[in-house]
Amino acid sequence: MSETMENLEDEIFSPAETEFLSPEKAEDSVSNEISELSKKGYSLLKENKINEAKDAFNQILALEENNNYALVGLGDSERKKGKFNEAIEFYSKCLACHPGNNYALFGLADCYKALNQYSKAIDIWEQYLVHDDRNITVLTRVADAYRKIRDFKKSKQLYLKVLDMEENNAYALIGLGHLHYDFKEYKDALYYWLKMYELNPDDVDIRVLTSLGNCHRKLKTFEKGLPYFERALEMDPKNFYALFGLADCYRGMNQQHCSIEYWNRILELDPNNKVILTRAGDAYRNTGDYKTAAEYYNRAMDIDFDTYAALGLALICKGEGNYTEAAERLSRLIRDDPKNYRLYVALADCYIKLGQKQKAIESLQAFQRQGLRSQAINEMLDKIQNNKPL
Repeated sequence: MSETMENLEDEIFSPAETEFLSPEKAEDSVSNEISELSKKGYSLLKENKINEAKDAFNQILALEENNNYALVGLGDSERKKGKFNEAIEFYSKCLACHPGNNYALFGLADCYKALNQYSKAIDIWEQYLVHDDRNITVLTRVADAYRKIRDFKKSKQLYLKVLDMEENNAYALIGLGHLHYDFKEYKDALYYWLKMYELNPDDVDIRVLTSLGNCHRKLKTFEKGLPYFERALEMDPKNFYALFGLADCYRGMNQQHCSIEYWNRILELDPNNKVILTRAGDAYRNTGDYKTAAEYYNRAMDIDFDTYAALGLALICKGEGNYTEAAERLSRLIRDDPKNYRLYVALADCYIKLGQKQKAIESLQAFQRQGLRSQAINEMLDKIQNNKPL
């Protein structure tokens, strides 16, 4: 018999071998093949060989329609590729045929989370928690999702439940830090970030350091924030959050000459960052270097109109004693941004410098007539009307 004929016979007869086996043995043979294909598929997924993994899972479906391992595997494959809607179809089909399949529930919830559909993700995770309310992984994910939809109370309850079960759980501590920070409760955020830091101070994650620094920045305890940002910068000299944190802390401490270094280091990495150009312009202006400040403000304005850069240019005019031009610039800005109290304060000060007290009062009252409140406006108006020193 020729080799070609032998191969042809293999193709014809090999798949039909199960015809001569007992039903139990035939079933075992298929079951073993599915098991091997499943192992192969998930192994390929771990190696990120997604297309080869999909081939293995589709081979399983050819042997057993609606096989739960194959459907979950195909869902995982699509999810890894970022095709969340396609993944949802596979997970949903699995759950329709195999209700309560934990892997399909996890995958489906993660897809909804990735699509920012947090309420749907929560519904699915809570289905799981009905049967197992002590699964730390699920509890932290649900807490994260509640945090994303800004449900402070439910999010905090779940994070604290995790800490009751596992003291110093990193995910819960991080989540609580973010939660309190998002709700502007910076002292509480600082408490949880410090607990994270204390778990491993010698090998701390850089994000913990910048989060600690940011808490101090928000609390205006700038000096205490500096060491955290400095250490983060030692770990990564190009870290944006560390550079920004240092610059902003020095700005808050009124050490503008120090902040300039870090604004410029950010601009070396991102030369067209309009916000940073304006911040650097402010720093140069506050040190009295009006020429360089104007260059930075104009670079920002060349990218796109920026109220704060335009304000900076007006304040340079004011600083140089050109009060009439400064007042004209500020008046134009107020027309475009009528709720910005800083513009009215600067304009009123120009009028005072020009000896036009009534115009100064009228400009501040124009802000108040909008129904807006500002302590700075109220205090300045009181000083002008009662002839107190500004």
